[in-house]
Amino acid sequence: MNLEQRAKVHAALGDPVRLRIAEELAVSDRSPAWLAQEVGVPSNLLAHHVNTLVDAAVVRRSRSEADGRRTYVSLTELGRATVGSQPLTARRVLFVCTHNSARSQFAQALWRGCSDVPAASAGTEPARRIHPKAVSVASSHGVRLQGQPALLSDDDFDGALVISVCDNADQMLDHEHLHWSVPDPARDDRVADFRSAYDLIESRIGTLADLVKEPS
Repeated sequence: MNLEQRAKVHAALGDPVRLRIAEELAVSDRSPAWLAQEVGVPSNLLAHHVNTLVDAAVVRRSRSEADGRRTYVSLTELGRATVGSQPLTARRVLFVCTHNSARSQFAQALWRGCSDVPAASAGTEPARRIHPKAVSVASSHGVRLQGQPALLSDDDFDGALVISVCDNADQMLDHEHLHWSVPDPARDDRVADFRSAYDLIESRIGTLADLVKEPS
């Protein structure tokens, strides 16, 4: 960042409410309604603060693939590099998407490379196999996708820090969880989309892995 950009970021985060919003997004994408309730401000004031953070390139907005009326607010790469977060404790980590054939498989495999905390993945409607393009993209990065898609069960939530990597799964889960809004690469079935999904998940895995520790 040049001097002007750094000043803009510091000015945006200099307001306590905006800093709180950014910190709430450090490990999970959130809806504006969730943020308004958690931060304790009316929706119109929240929109003003989010607009300021968007203008400073700290956060971005995106539409939910599951419900186009729903919006997610997430940190940009600049935002994640700027905003810290509190440590998290979990006996294991669980990544969830709809088919457990690409995004959650990417997340589980990448997690194995940067954390000793056990991890698993599952799908709300698992496919019959891991998507071949997901296998190919992971392999090009030296990452092996193992096993077969698994059906999510209630037992999977026991003691787990749960992260949905799919907007449909986010809206289906009744259990407390974090969310990363990652577009479905299988929707158009293009290799470029699988690469983008892999890159987006990879950009977030390391940050979360640094925060999550097993209970002593």
